[in-house]
Amino acid sequence: MKQTTHPPERRPVLDRKGAAVAAPLPGRPAQRRRRPTSQQWAAWAFLAPVTLYLVLFYAYPLYRNLDLSLRNYTVRSFVQGDAPFTGLANYRTVLDDPTFGPALTHTVVFTAVCLFFQYAIGLALAVFFNQSFRLSATLRALFLVPWLLPLIVSASTWSWMLNSESGIVNAVLSAVGVGPVNWLTSPSWSLASVIIANIWIGVPFNLVVLHSGLQAIPASLYEAAALDGAGAWRRFWHITFPLLRPVSAITLLLGLVYTLKVFDIIWIMTKGGPADSSTTFATWSYRLGFGNLLPAFGPGAAVGNLLVVAALVFGLVYVRVQRKQYAS
Repeated sequence: MKQTTHPPERRPVLDRKGAAVAAPLPGRPAQRRRRPTSQQWAAWAFLAPVTLYLVLFYAYPLYRNLDLSLRNYTVRSFVQGDAPFTGLANYRTVLDDPTFGPALTHTVVFTAVCLFFQYAIGLALAVFFNQSFRLSATLRALFLVPWLLPLIVSASTWSWMLNSESGIVNAVLSAVGVGPVNWLTSPSWSLASVIIANIWIGVPFNLVVLHSGLQAIPASLYEAAALDGAGAWRRFWHITFPLLRPVSAITLLLGLVYTLKVFDIIWIMTKGGPADSSTTFATWSYRLGFGNLLPAFGPGAAVGNLLVVAALVFGLVYVRVQRKQYAS
């Protein structure tokens, strides 16, 4: 007869209080927590300055701006820090202000028109400079001058050019028989004036980014399309524009965020006037917070937060669209 052997009976492991705990399996030593390696410590060391920078210069200012919009700050309470909490009262004040409607309209018009013309002109110039011809690099470098100049210089230059009495624009119009236009002092033309100046400043950025995107498109696609009889317009519409879509999306998003917060150009040229005809959320927020003898810090911060929310919404829409494109 064969003698059968049974494995030894495993007794439960008890803790100090007498409760049963799971025992480690035989042959498998108990796993210990792994201590961070030198590479992990190095990674945290490299991340620490970036994290500190984001907290100090992004997270904390956003928190302070949100706190300003939820309290009734005055000059004294701003220094002493004892401003009473008012909830959404500042936002209601902003929404009930008669300036809110015109400022919202001007912000939308200013952003939409600038984005459209900056992208359209930048794309046309990028396609033009994508062709290999003599002086292409030199001319492309000259188009970067508006982007490299300080904004105060660009705005001051446009203020001089559009001056009603001594501006070069009205001098040219007079030479062709057109009467002088009050570009900066007329409510009908002030918004158009700052839009023209901002388009001139933003075109070089679109040119550089879109030109780099065109460089990534293989030339063999254009050669194959030309052999199939496709003209210049069909090659652009069926090859250039679809393949340039990811670059175009990030260009428009960055342009949107930049245009929403444009302040210095408008303030230097028109100060939001005359009669609030060129006031946007950016200039209105500054005027509420710093442009009066009795500053309204709370409403000014509330208007600034509306701009932050608008930029955040468009950023989330962009991320969602990009995920759908990568998923498909």
